[in-house]
Amino acid sequence: MITIIDAGPQTTVQDLGRAGQLRYGIPPSGPVDRFAFVLANRLVGNPDSAAALECTLVGPRFEVDQPAAIAVTGADMPVTVNGREAPGWTTIALAAGDVVKLGPARSGVRSYVAFAGGLDTPPVLGSRSTYLRGRLGGLEGRALRSGDVLRVVVSAAPPVPARPRRVAPEARPAYGAELTARVVLGPQDDRFTDAGIRTLLGDTYEVQPQSDRMGTRLRGTRIEHARGHDIISDGIAPGSIQVPGDGQPIVLLADRQSTGGYAKVATVCSFDVGRVGQRRPGQTLRFRAVTVAEAHRLLRESDALLEIAVREESA
Repeated sequence: MITIIDAGPQTTVQDLGRAGQLRYGIPPSGPVDRFAFVLANRLVGNPDSAAALECTLVGPRFEVDQPAAIAVTGADMPVTVNGREAPGWTTIALAAGDVVKLGPARSGVRSYVAFAGGLDTPPVLGSRSTYLRGRLGGLEGRALRSGDVLRVVVSAAPPVPARPRRVAPEARPAYGAELTARVVLGPQDDRFTDAGIRTLLGDTYEVQPQSDRMGTRLRGTRIEHARGHDIISDGIAPGSIQVPGDGQPIVLLADRQSTGGYAKVATVCSFDVGRVGQRRPGQTLRFRAVTVAEAHRLLRESDALLEIAVREESA
């Protein structure tokens, strides 16, 4: 059992998401930064899909009642166990009664805390992920509060791995570094002028405070439409870049709407969506267009890095 002493501003239970429900207007939810989430689970020996915590800007403080193993990845939140500093991107062994705290993020927005065995909350429509706007999944469909108690899935395996694991330094994202997100133009890039496309690919955009799990709102030079910004509503893919009438792009994330009526100038490649979601208000990013073939190659490279990222510590 895990007792939440201080929940932080927005800590939710997430797994890899609620597939197959967009037709009913329900987004997949799941982690904004899938790469960091999967690595947290692998560090504690879980399946990639096991439920874990997503923490926003400031993490929670919690107590475990039995020996356990956790891992913290994603945004650079300082981790302490009973007041003593503990490493991120590494398996952390806990004893009964240990208190873990995640402080304010020094870079990035979202951290992930995985527990060996995974969190045990009631699945809703096949997923434990929290969808806050729909009040679905997680713990009562809401962000965690002080005093909440979470259960860990009972497993036949020992609660602490025999040998700790760590993520190789070269696989750890640098959330404070400059970001150029790779995009594939379309599906409605024909509804923008040539100047508008050049603006998208040539300007620098600043992340706005209104950004959330639904989308990263950006501000920069206005992207010019050729035939108006409204279209007949169609499906929204992860990473879709909508451009409303004000010409300011919005990159849509895990809690995006199922359909939308604003023209979409491009789509951020799946391996860069999490990096966009980790940008803090005031940080900037740029976009670079790639072909579908190049996007497939870059995805294979990202997947290959994920496969070799977690290593066992030397005995």
